[in-house]
Amino acid sequence: MTLIQAALLGVVQGVTEFLPISSSAHLILARELFGWEAGPAEIAFDVACHLGTLCAVLVYFRRDIAALTLAAPRALMGGGGASARAGRLIVVATVPIALVGWRFADAIEQLREPAVAAVALAVGAVIMLVAERVGSRSREGASLTVVEAIGLGCAQAAAVVPGVSRSGAVITVAMFVGLSREEAARFTFLLGVPAILGAGARSAWILGVGGLSEYSVVLLVGFVASGVVGYLAVAGLLRYLARHSLALFAYYRLTAAAALGLWLTVA
Repeated sequence: MTLIQAALLGVVQGVTEFLPISSSAHLILARELFGWEAGPAEIAFDVACHLGTLCAVLVYFRRDIAALTLAAPRALMGGGGASARAGRLIVVATVPIALVGWRFADAIEQLREPAVAAVALAVGAVIMLVAERVGSRSREGASLTVVEAIGLGCAQAAAVVPGVSRSGAVITVAMFVGLSREEAARFTFLLGVPAILGAGARSAWILGVGGLSEYSVVLLVGFVASGVVGYLAVAGLLRYLARHSLALFAYYRLTAAAALGLWLTVA
């Protein structure tokens, strides 16, 4: 993989990580269509790009993150306060993806195929359109219950399947339980922080320090590109969701799934 290819893939990651259209599916498609492979560092490169978008979240939501960090002792002790309660909900919602990543890591790698991504893109689009019709969109994130947080965590865990989209799955389920689009997106971004950190730590452990340093320049380019573009994407998405529905993203997913299906048929 050249540095230009790494930068372009980083841009793809930064744009698609926060939009409900699946970053993993687009990275797979870019590699399939253009033959851009990172070789042994492929998983590490994906994680580097995710860490770049993680930094975008940390910067954009720095006040929320600071409040959650300061409230962590109270949250652990069962204390009150909005930040402490939000922290506990995020911890609870992180459990499903931690269990899935630990128990099914090898099986997940087998799903990184274009056909799987195409089906997941289409199914997710349909569910998204249904959520727009039936969701009340009247609740705030502070009203979430523990059971609902677990449900959102399961939605995030389902996003290990390429094409599902972590943000798309969590935002959609959050809308099903009545959250507004903006509140759903905000909780989604904060929920993704521990999941992305865990993925990065796992990749570093598997490859080892030597394995990471060997591809350090490529990883750095992907990290920077995804972080800068990711910050712009999260800011833009929150502004967009304040006035618009998810329909545009659903139709895009259906179009991408159809195009991918056609490509797989004739390839």
